[in-house]
Amino acid sequence: MSVRAIDCWVNVTMGEQKPPDYLVRVKEDYFKGGDDFFKNIEPEQLIDEMDAAGVAKSVISIGARKPSKHALRFGEKYPDRCAYAVNVEPTGTMSEVWELEALTRSEPVVMARAVPFGTDTPPGHVNFMPLYVKCIELDLPVSINTGLPGPPVPGECQHPIHLDKVCVQFPELRICMAHGADPWWDVAIRLMIKYRNLHLMTSAYAPRYLPSELIHYMNTRGKNKILFASDHPVLSFQRCIAEAQALDLREGVLDKFLYQNAERLFFGERKPPSRADAIQ
Repeated sequence: MSVRAIDCWVNVTMGEQKPPDYLVRVKEDYFKGGDDFFKNIEPEQLIDEMDAAGVAKSVISIGARKPSKHALRFGEKYPDRCAYAVNVEPTGTMSEVWELEALTRSEPVVMARAVPFGTDTPPGHVNFMPLYVKCIELDLPVSINTGLPGPPVPGECQHPIHLDKVCVQFPELRICMAHGADPWWDVAIRLMIKYRNLHLMTSAYAPRYLPSELIHYMNTRGKNKILFASDHPVLSFQRCIAEAQALDLREGVLDKFLYQNAERLFFGERKPPSRADAIQ
């Protein structure tokens, strides 16, 4: 059966610099990666791999500070196929937030991204506030990693419950939890039921290992809330899409998971709030 997909987490610059020790450990202990794990991907190569797997669009990770020139080639050469997620460190300052805004004006940016374990800062911390306010101003979704991280670093900062107060304080903010929510899937699901603007992407999770409670949620109240992502090439397009096709999903849910939910959340028209809206 033919499929269409949007992959919400794709890496193309893993070979640009010497990987930190924790990533080497993740490669060896979690993903059993080979020698090509830490290599750059060329634009033409990525498009060929996307076409072979049925991936219509890829969201490529770039940094807010000095984004990779190599990564920026993808959006330049294939603007209809490649977009960007801009990683912003939660420092509490405005510098990276301004870099995010500038990139959003000049490049096909469809989301901001934050990784709490990188600074051991939970997403309810005041350091995240400039990012949230700017994303609301730009009507730009933000991806926030949840679940215990693979590297041997403190992981409590990525418990989904930290998003509870964030969703209350910033109801306009569109949030997508990333890299699953293990071992706190039940909390993540309950929060998505509670908050209209909270979603989850399955990046870095092979679909065959998604828990039964998430599959049930996808088939029922969460059919519009769960988005496909691979973390390619850590997990390949073809493996993840083949395993997604094998999931026990009700009619129409697979296309929502692989394509429709990401198209709506990340590629729909952005409508930044006006000053009149704020006054009302």
